Amino acid sequence: MPRSFSRRLALSRRVGPFSQSARLLLGPSALALMQAGPLAASAWADDAAVRRPAEHVAHAAPAPKKSSAVAAPRVKGEDIVVATHRLSPADLARAQLDSLPGAATVIDAKQVLRGRNLTNADALAFQPGVFAQSSGGGDGLRLSIRGSGIQVGTNYFRSGILMMFDGLPVTTPAGTPYELFEPLGLRYTEVLRGANAFDYGGLQLGGGINYVTQTGYDAQTYQARVEAGSFGYTKEQLSSGKVIGKADYYISVTNSYRGGYQTETQANSFGVNANFGYRFNDRVSTRFFFRYRQTRNGYPGFLTRDQILTNPKQAQSPYRAWHSVRIQPGTKFYGNTTSIRIDDQSKLDLGFDYQDAPIDIQNTSFSQIWGYKTVAATLNYTRHDVLAGHKSDTQFGFMDTSDLEAWQTNRVRVQTGHLAGLPMGQILRHVTYGGTENYFHLRNNTELFHDFWLTTAAAVAFIQKSSGVPYPYTAAGANFKQSSVDFVPRGGFRYVISPHVELYGNVSRSIQPPNDWNLNYAGPYFTGNIPQSGMNSGAGRLRNQTATTYEIGTTGQAWRNKWSLTYYYSNVRNELLSVMTPQSQAVGASIYGNASPTTHQGVEASLETTLYEWAGNRLSLRQAYTWQNFRFRHDAVFGSNRLPGIPEHFYQGEIHLDTKAGFYAGFNAQVSSKVGAAYDETYFAPSYHIYNLNVGYEWPGKHRQVFLSVNNLANTHYAAIVVPGYIAAGKQLAVMQPGDGLGVFAGVSLGFN
Repeated sequence: MPRSFSRRLALSRRVGPFSQSARLLLGPSALALMQAGPLAASAWADDAAVRRPAEHVAHAAPAPKKSSAVAAPRVKGEDIVVATHRLSPADLARAQLDSLPGAATVIDAKQVLRGRNLTNADALAFQPGVFAQSSGGGDGLRLSIRGSGIQVGTNYFRSGILMMFDGLPVTTPAGTPYELFEPLGLRYTEVLRGANAFDYGGLQLGGGINYVTQTGYDAQTYQARVEAGSFGYTKEQLSSGKVIGKADYYISVTNSYRGGYQTETQANSFGVNANFGYRFNDRVSTRFFFRYRQTRNGYPGFLTRDQILTNPKQAQSPYRAWHSVRIQPGTKFYGNTTSIRIDDQSKLDLGFDYQDAPIDIQNTSFSQIWGYKTVAATLNYTRHDVLAGHKSDTQFGFMDTSDLEAWQTNRVRVQTGHLAGLPMGQILRHVTYGGTENYFHLRNNTELFHDFWLTTAAAVAFIQKSSGVPYPYTAAGANFKQSSVDFVPRGGFRYVISPHVELYGNVSRSIQPPNDWNLNYAGPYFTGNIPQSGMNSGAGRLRNQTATTYEIGTTGQAWRNKWSLTYYYSNVRNELLSVMTPQSQAVGASIYGNASPTTHQGVEASLETTLYEWAGNRLSLRQAYTWQNFRFRHDAVFGSNRLPGIPEHFYQGEIHLDTKAGFYAGFNAQVSSKVGAAYDETYFAPSYHIYNLNVGYEWPGKHRQVFLSVNNLANTHYAAIVVPGYIAAGKQLAVMQPGDGLGVFAGVSLGFN
């Protein structure tokens, strides 16, 4: 949904989630809070406030003494009327993001739960600028925002986006492990595109995604959910949440299985998502988080265009014969956030998390066993003032993510080719990795004049990465280390033109360091008649990808329409793409490396229209459109070719009926233009359009729901994912993975308090 449209309305919404039939006089510090960034505002509107409206209002707007009320100067716009309905956590989050001078949206989990929740691709649908596609029902999505991580395929750590749980970074120096992102158990999800994730420390080109977990304050005491349908799909969830005095808890246990639409895509998972919070007093609160998830996903390889159009259920040879699979045997995430309200004008938020993410990849003739243990820490101090009659808020933040242990071991898995005759399980190669990323960021929002806010910000990034190949040792395998210090400025504005129209813009730098494992993939190769032939024998230097992005946009509402429209243009240097070096060309491979200068530009548009309303019923239309034009700038090999892998045009639209009685129905379409499948622009995945249907019933006033979803009604054969090859020269490369065919899914959810 677009942001709130009237700043006065947004202020009234932020006072508290319930109405008061009175007029409140807010002090300067409280008004400054309303204009704070997402971290500051969300910290003030904590979990307890959602369920304790009277207490929240009392602290947000303390009743002034008569003498001070008369003597104190009034700040223009402080008299507001509080709305007469309760705001959901997602509504509060939307209001908190209003201070950003750029594009950001909030996805309410309640809306997502009205249909199938297989992967995060379901949760991230209808988000302009976000390309999220799943293949084979696995969790390793093809995920990109504004062209981030174009070259990173499925079942890899994600790149170019800061991903978080409850403001705690899940992204590590190796990228983002994807297996923990179970879509069930969330309150809402914040999508902050581009530099608009700055307040979280997200300086990457793609921005950030923050998944906010349910707590005891907003969960049912007992809840059960079951989904089932085509391709052998089943998914179960049991959860519980409750407030007990000053404490609260939430726990969710999920289990899923899917036989698969395509051969060799069997998938199963088991996970636990839990948190425990405690309010020591009105100024200090803390919350502990724990997540655990184990997954097993079959690997079918990639197909050519003609193979997908004729028989998308087949697997690539020889992965079917090898029964290739990727296993996450048990990833663990431990975290804590603590909020300390220093006084009425300032607050300190502290965060810490630890991850243990083992990986067992059994895809090719040799296995890849990975071990990653990482820590992260965050600190954010916010202060709200009125300076010379101008409202101003300032935030200082720090984020660190560091490897504690990172390595990869390759072992013989299939006795074939140059591995013939070697003992099964013999160690072929051992690689070590290391990295730390430290970001110091400072931001100020000041209201220069009525309803015009200026944002100034800057960050300093200290980044260090390393990699080595200690076995079998060669001179090239010596530990290689690189480090950098970068300055990342940002400036923007936000202007509320009228109560229903807002304009914003910003100019921002971004920085994306290579993942630590990328250094090894950029290194030299073992050659000759040895078992390690074709593997990287050492690490290579990679530069940080940087960009300067210009963004302008508007949100608003008029004539039963709510819109969001953003245009951006990025000059990118050292983009991390597939390149070919003399060393890689000698072994017939392209590598992950820095490309020549590129440009990214696009339009992100969303429109929600109320078509007709009657007697508490509503017929509506929601649409999301993304135009993306990513190109080389005078590359020596590819000239001004488009960057492949992401569609230029991507559209999602849904007509939806909601009735007062609880019945709902939606019919939606997803349309994609053709997708480049190689850098030389001689090979493409064809355009496609698919249609889906979703109907359901929610018992009014009760936490009970049933739904039926029918996906890909026409059983269209299409390539959902393209991980581009280097040069196709007109030939068909196996670089595509199919989307699911016709599927029928049903679900039921029951909750009790």
